[in-house]
Amino acid sequence: TLAVLWVLFCTNAHADRQRDIETVLSEEGLSGIAWSLVRENGEVSTGTAGLRDNPTHSSFTVDTRFHVGSLTKSLLATGVLRMATDGLIELDAPASRYLQDLIFANPRSDTSKVTVRHLLDHTSGLNDAHMSQMFSERAKPDTPLADAFPEPDTQLLIRSQPGSRFSYSNMGYTLLGMIIESVAGSRYEIYLDNYVLAPLNMYDSTFAFTTQEGEGADPTLAWGHVDDGSRYAASPIFLRPAGQFTSTAADLARYAQFLMSDGVVDGQQFIDETLMRSRGLPFGTQAASGGLIAGYALGLGRRDRHGVVGFCHGGNVVGFVAMFCIFPDEHRAFAYSVNTDSETADYGRFDALFVRALDIPEPVPPPTLSPDQDISQWSGRSILSPNRFQTFAYLDNVFGAINISADGELLAMTSLQIEPRLLRPVGGQIYSANDRTTSSHIFLRGEEGEYLLSDGFKTYEKVSTSYLFAHWISVLLGMLGLVWLLLAGIITMFRHRSGMLRQAPAPAFVTMALLVVPVPFFMSQSFMALGDFTLASVLLATVTLLLPAGLVLTTILAWKARTETWVNLLHAIAAVFALQWCAVLIAAGMLPLRLWA
Repeated sequence: TLAVLWVLFCTNAHADRQRDIETVLSEEGLSGIAWSLVRENGEVSTGTAGLRDNPTHSSFTVDTRFHVGSLTKSLLATGVLRMATDGLIELDAPASRYLQDLIFANPRSDTSKVTVRHLLDHTSGLNDAHMSQMFSERAKPDTPLADAFPEPDTQLLIRSQPGSRFSYSNMGYTLLGMIIESVAGSRYEIYLDNYVLAPLNMYDSTFAFTTQEGEGADPTLAWGHVDDGSRYAASPIFLRPAGQFTSTAADLARYAQFLMSDGVVDGQQFIDETLMRSRGLPFGTQAASGGLIAGYALGLGRRDRHGVVGFCHGGNVVGFVAMFCIFPDEHRAFAYSVNTDSETADYGRFDALFVRALDIPEPVPPPTLSPDQDISQWSGRSILSPNRFQTFAYLDNVFGAINISADGELLAMTSLQIEPRLLRPVGGQIYSANDRTTSSHIFLRGEEGEYLLSDGFKTYEKVSTSYLFAHWISVLLGMLGLVWLLLAGIITMFRHRSGMLRQAPAPAFVTMALLVVPVPFFMSQSFMALGDFTLASVLLATVTLLLPAGLVLTTILAWKARTETWVNLLHAIAAVFALQWCAVLIAAGMLPLRLWA
């Protein structure tokens, strides 16, 4: 009787979970999903829901293959650790030992070199990626990895002391692929397929490029989709070691089981047990040295979400979003891939469903304690240091700065880009956010005395409020100036018609109007050519270069004609307002806008 009741319970639970997942797919506008669950008794269950291809209405099946985006990094890191276990790579050796033809632009190279471990842990100080490395039709499946770095002097700039701060870098993992090739003497895809995936019995997975159409198309591969339901075939990228991997739900379950083991495969130590236990536990960073346990290490991040703590890696690539989490203490895991890359969907709903399905126990929150010292010095505004995408550092500084202020006995952390958080002290200078169950933030001082705040994945450095206010005023004045000149140009066009070009606002108005010229050219080209030197990108660079020139001409014409009418003086002031913002954007490297750079 008990056995029958248990079977009925499990059947009902499975049906409820299937219904809940299908509900999330429908409500979030997603096409399909494949998942796997690993339980403490070793039981593995897989499931699917939705469509693998919208136009044909074909369903996802457990045999359907999918892409996992940056989850690739965890598997590639496993290959590096396998080489380290075999003595082929030293994790704490300089990366230059294996990449002698590439030289890092490291101003601290005399005292702190970039190591293999730094690349694995995203603590090298490298930028994440450039548009030309991620979106380019020039990349082919067999393009040499070194082609991703045609200008190493600028692309391999080290922006913080290696090992000190986490900053996610797709370029770093591409360099790891190059290190594997240097040591193995073969393409990294071949080595990892043969010496990592095969021993782990992941025979339905591959690091090789797979796509849904054209020569060599994989008929078992799900199509990727975007928000409007359109489907996209996979394209090769220059940084493929960071995000090119094809798998199945069952194979990801096998990978999860291995990660929760002692690293032995077929009676042999496949990966050193110490390295296995170190995955996801940050080491050597300023935050970790200060006692914060949140962070990333050796291809996994410690993730505190939905009331539980796991070691996870997510990923997204055009058309797919994936998540993979193991809970070693409970010996449970989940993995999934959704074949819709949506800008608006809440994928965390899937995470919460699978956490609930696995019945992961919640950790005991740390008690609230008094901080060791007054941290009022950290109050104020801070910006990312280093910024993940150096190209957009200016925008993040202006619009992504956080503010730390007192909120009773707690601290409030606010920003334009993140939900407000309350931080409570849990000992020393470590705090726990209200949406976390364990310690999540640490206040510390940098090597040069700077005031830092880190959550293990981002580091913020305090800046003067006047610095940010100056930038905000610059943006406000610049926008006011552009809007004034745009309206003035429209009015002038209707009032003077054929004589419009002789009026003071004309140069600024015309160059602003030219900004729309590249739009149809971008619409007619593939989004995978965004980082290429195309007609669209050349036009964009040209019109963004012409804008300051038009503003200068308007300033000159309006100033000369200021005695004719007071409105011309306002035109001149508006043009100066806009020009100062252009000057700031030029200094920040954002004008002219060159997507291929």
